[in-house]
Amino acid sequence: MSEVIFREAVRADLPAVIALLADDVLGKARDFTEVDEAYERAFADIAADPRNHLIVAEQDGTLVGCMQITYIPGLGRHGAERSLIESVRVRSDRRGQGLGRQMMAWAIEQARQRGCALVQLTTDKTRTDAHRFYLSLGFVASHEGMKLTL
Repeated sequence: MSEVIFREAVRADLPAVIALLADDVLGKARDFTEVDEAYERAFADIAADPRNHLIVAEQDGTLVGCMQITYIPGLGRHGAERSLIESVRVRSDRRGQGLGRQMMAWAIEQARQRGCALVQLTTDKTRTDAHRFYLSLGFVASHEGMKLTL
């Protein structure tokens, strides 16, 4: 396999990105496979925000992964910025080949270069494989996350 290229997503990537989000046990229940007005609006908002980055992993001209990285300013940790990584997906036929590890290493390095003091993420409690994966990267389950669906 050839090198994986990480880059900012462009509008033409949107159908492949939402397909990645939906190609997942949990994603099937909450995401669609067709680009609609809501996805268009969300993509435009992310692209317009300098603290938000929709990143795609491309290999041999094909999108094989995606993730959203948000940089959050804060007063805690002596005014430190933190990196929040969300919506990490690897195409189903590429899983188990180290691509997720490459994606996370790239995202962590971006945070380090930016001067972030912390990289954080949430993962659904049912994703036990993901928990093992993130622990293997050095993440620590130090907090109990909570969400309120509106």
